[in-house]
Amino acid sequence: MDIFIKILQFIVSLSLLVIIHEFGHFLFARLFKTRVEKFYLFFDPWFSLFKFKKGDTEYGIGWIPFGGYVKISGMIDESMDTEQMKSPPQPYEFRSKPAWQRLLIMVGGVVMNVVFALLIYIGMSYKWGETVLENKDIVYGYTFDQLGQEIGFRNGDRIVDIEGEPATDWPETLKSILFGQPEYVTVERNGQKIRIDISDESINRLLQSADTSILLSPRIPFIVGSVVSGSGAAQAGLQPGDSLISYNGAPMTFFDQYSGAFHAAPGDTVTLGLVRKTDGMTKVTTIPVKVSAEGTIGVYPRTYDSLLTFRTHNYSLLESIPAGFKRTGAEISSYIDQFKLLFKPKTEAYKSLGGVITIGSIFPNEWDWQRFWSITALLSIVLAVMNILPIPALDGGHVLFLLVEVITRRKPSDKFLEYAQVVGMFIIFALMIFATGNDIYRFFIK
Repeated sequence: MDIFIKILQFIVSLSLLVIIHEFGHFLFARLFKTRVEKFYLFFDPWFSLFKFKKGDTEYGIGWIPFGGYVKISGMIDESMDTEQMKSPPQPYEFRSKPAWQRLLIMVGGVVMNVVFALLIYIGMSYKWGETVLENKDIVYGYTFDQLGQEIGFRNGDRIVDIEGEPATDWPETLKSILFGQPEYVTVERNGQKIRIDISDESINRLLQSADTSILLSPRIPFIVGSVVSGSGAAQAGLQPGDSLISYNGAPMTFFDQYSGAFHAAPGDTVTLGLVRKTDGMTKVTTIPVKVSAEGTIGVYPRTYDSLLTFRTHNYSLLESIPAGFKRTGAEISSYIDQFKLLFKPKTEAYKSLGGVITIGSIFPNEWDWQRFWSITALLSIVLAVMNILPIPALDGGHVLFLLVEVITRRKPSDKFLEYAQVVGMFIIFALMIFATGNDIYRFFIK
């Protein structure tokens, strides 16, 4: 059932994005009285699942559930329908329109994707506000995974700035380190400011990590959230709400410290000091706890939101508009930073390029509207950025040739555009095969 919900969210989100994108082309085409022969969700080679015709346009749903298209009269596109180009140009055809109109028709899809993301972020700001863990509220500093510590970070470091820019909040700090390609990060450690240099090799290793989200996470004291039945902690009598304060007689506070100590003592019995509050009374005691062979005692700690101050900024309808613009701009900037890594061979970021499996996997196993719309907005931005790339067969390729035409006042020949379309489609298929190969490699081998 979980996988069904994940797949359903993926299909619904993809369908919305395709319809919105293609509607952008359709809207500008109709605005300039250009005939649109087809408007399809998904692809329909040989047959379609559903179709009807209204005016000059056939609307339908194809049977290959990836993407969609609008077929505009007098335009060389992925359909490679060159027969119509042999006939004299008609007033209603794309090729008969002024260059500026053709340019707007081609960027219409990208514009609509950005507008769609903007509207989602405005709606999310108004409905749910924005909840963040600001840098000033990460009072115990961060904990870092093994890669982070090899780079030079230490558990408890408080991040001051990233290449001179003050750290803002937890997710943005993580994204800035991973995708912003900073040369250094400044941390506060034991009252001193220390510079941590970040090399391209370090970025490469971080991007190839199985879970980049654990590079850094807020440090928290070890307060028991729940106890696993039958575990060493349960047998010892640990209870939710217990605060651990020592390990084998030595003072110890933080969850990461205990986790490391337990992993270093599989099968041992250790003595834990704790503070327990019962009926308004505070009791300090010690208890022996059996560590499992896997290096755990069978407890889950209290969560970040119960131990640290998450601030929720609520917005009125008017306030949500600039908030939506701000978030849209930030997400576009972040994705462009990620995309630029693909052209920096030393980082080997191309190895993290993913296809359909990767995209589908980011949806949760349960239906959560807030996460659904957040992911959909992000994918809308991804679709906009990818489509504006100057690759023939993408919107950006058509825009490139149109800009050349505007500047030189010379229109590329239809034969040139046909060849460019073929080259562009070859590049796109090659990228799709490479991304799918990465998906398969990560799924079956890693």
